[in-house]
Amino acid sequence: MKIPQGFGKQDDNRVCKLKKCLYDLKQASRNWYQKFTHSLLEIGFKQTPANYSLFIFKENKIFVAALIYVDDVVLVRNDSRKIQATKDFLDKRFSIKDLGPLKYFLGIEVAKTNEGMVLSQRKYTLDILEDVGMTGCRPSSFPMEQNLKLDMCDKEPRVDANQYRRLIGRLLYLQATRPDIAYAVNILSQFVNYPRQTHMEAATRVLRYLKGTLGQGILIPKEGVANLLAYCDSDWLGCPMTRRSRTGYLLLLGGAPISWRTKKQSVVSKSSAEAEYRAMSNAVSEILWMRWLLRELDMAPVGPTQLFCDNQAARHIANNPVFHERTKHVEMDCYFIRERVDSMEICPMSIATKDQIADVLTKDLGANSLCFLLCKLGVRNLHAPT
Repeated sequence: MKIPQGFGKQDDNRVCKLKKCLYDLKQASRNWYQKFTHSLLEIGFKQTPANYSLFIFKENKIFVAALIYVDDVVLVRNDSRKIQATKDFLDKRFSIKDLGPLKYFLGIEVAKTNEGMVLSQRKYTLDILEDVGMTGCRPSSFPMEQNLKLDMCDKEPRVDANQYRRLIGRLLYLQATRPDIAYAVNILSQFVNYPRQTHMEAATRVLRYLKGTLGQGILIPKEGVANLLAYCDSDWLGCPMTRRSRTGYLLLLGGAPISWRTKKQSVVSKSSAEAEYRAMSNAVSEILWMRWLLRELDMAPVGPTQLFCDNQAARHIANNPVFHERTKHVEMDCYFIRERVDSMEICPMSIATKDQIADVLTKDLGANSLCFLLCKLGVRNLHAPT
C-alpha cells in the first residue's frame, strides 16, 4: 500500500504497513480464505484433499459438508441440529446472512421437482441475450451449423473484439449447466484475439439456440443407483488450421452429468486410434480424481468405473499390455491407462457410435441427434411448453 499523497517527501520509497486487511486488496481473498478455513477447522470440519474448497464434518452418523466460494457458502447435512450449530458459530464469527434453502448460487438456479433437482441458468442466459440485444431473436434448434469449419477468415471484416470477448467469456461460464453448447463455445474461443464477421455470426447462432432453450438444465435425480460412468470421444484432425484433434469426455453419477470437458489436443495425432487413446487418457485422469472425491464423501464406487469408447483400436490398446508397434509414438504418460485397468479402477467398454453421449462435446450435431443425446444425459427444460 502506497503512502497517501501529502505524506513524506518526493521520491519517497516508504510504504504503509497494514495491521488489518482491506477490501479489494490482492491479499484480501487469501486472508479471508485462511480465516474461514481456520474457523471451520476449529469446530471439527476437515478440509478434503481432493477439493480444498470442500469441508466435511463426520461424527458417528452425522454428516455435514460446506462448499465455499469466496464468501458464498452452501451447507448440506443429514442432521438439522449440527447444521444449525454450524450456522450459529459462523454468524457469531462473521455475521452471516442465512438465505434459507438453496435456490440460487453463483448464477445457478436450483429448482426442486418430483424427479429431483434441476440446475439451470435461465436468468443468466436472459441477461446475456439482453446485453447483446437479442431477446427477440428467432430461436434455433441446434447451436452450430453442421459441417462448419471455422478458420482465421483473414479476408473478412473485423468485428468489435471487446464485444466478442465479453460474449465468449459469459458463454464459457454458462457451460456450468449447459454441456450442449460446450463444443460450439470451445470452437469460438479460439478467435478472441482477432474475431471476424463469420465468427460473430456463429456466436449469434449459439445465442439463437439459447433463446429456444432458456430453462434447460441438468436433472439430478433423487432416486436410483449412484454409479459412476464415463464417456470419451475425439474428432480426428478436427481443427482445419492445426489439424489437431479435439478431446471430449463426460462423467455421469447416478445418470446425472457431473463433469465434462472439450479441449483441443496438444499435438497432432497420426491416427484416429491415437486421438481416441489421448481422449481416453484425459477421461481416466478425471475419473481417478472423481473416485477420490467420492471416497471423501463416503460414496466410494464399487468395482471399476466403466469408460465407454466407440473406437475398437483404442480399447484394445488399453486392455492389452503387450507392446504394440502402432503406439511407439504415443507419449508415455498415456500408458498409465493400462495400469488403471490392471488395478481394476477402470474398465473400457464398447458402445455404439449413435449412443456415444460424448459426441455432444466433439461434433456439431443436428437437431435430432442433439435432442436424442441430451435426453440420455438427463437434461430437462423446466420452461418448455407441455
